[in-house]
Amino acid sequence: MAKRSHNEVQESLRELTRIFRPKDPRKFVRDYIRKYRITGGYEDELTMLVERELTKLNSPAS
Repeated sequence: MAKRSHNEVQESLRELTRIFRPKDPRKFVRDYIRKYRITGGYEDELTMLVERELTKLNSPAS
């Protein structure tokens, strides 16, 4: 399997967050890491990314 760059992983996760709007960001990230075989060690960083993206989605556009 070809390795994905870190930016590709982040962008993909942002898009999936916008589509699915998960209730539990940590579980969503764990499932994503397992499904796409992402190298370990990024779970906390990716969870924070999902939480930030959800916050953006939930805040009113200005």
